[in-house]
Amino acid sequence: MNRHPKDAEETTVVRPPPGHDLADRLVLTRVDQVRALAHPLRTTIMGLLAERPASVAEIAEATGRPKGTVAHHVGVLHRAGLLQVVRTRRVRAVEERYYGRAARTVTIAVEGHEHLPTDQNDFAVAATESTGADEQRLLWSFIRHARIEAAQAEEFWTRIRDLVEEFDRLPRHGDTTYGMVVGIYPIAGYPRLPDRREDA
Repeated sequence: MNRHPKDAEETTVVRPPPGHDLADRLVLTRVDQVRALAHPLRTTIMGLLAERPASVAEIAEATGRPKGTVAHHVGVLHRAGLLQVVRTRRVRAVEERYYGRAARTVTIAVEGHEHLPTDQNDFAVAATESTGADEQRLLWSFIRHARIEAAQAEEFWTRIRDLVEEFDRLPRHGDTTYGMVVGIYPIAGYPRLPDRREDA
């Protein structure tokens, strides 16, 4: 299925980057770092902080979650090296920290992919998030199937990853947040034609 939203006027507004020093790419090499991202709220926090640094109170206000809950998840991301404290300020007798991303994009390079956590299915999250867009006919999507070698699938994934990183680096502006989910996965039991038989 392939759907396109209504044509919209293109905007050329460009905002500055998050406003603090950060690496262009962070490569995750430990399972605990990958696990830090395997929670919907933590991925939301990472997305919000692509715009600018924020305090726990600001993140809690944006997500509608209790400050204690947000503080816990921010702590997990900070300990994993995905977030950094970029500035602090004194609020009465309390020091308020502002957290920013450690890098613009994050990629995974953990040895032994079978050990990676699987407690978040990005497609399940996207299915829930995209319901409203689907009902308004504003969902762009493709689904394709190809019987190919594993090495070819890996090559395609590398190319897709580069495109995702380009999307992730876009300056945050405008009134609408767009979601993007991509993936390549093996399918068990998918129909296939019998081996070719030469005509007698």
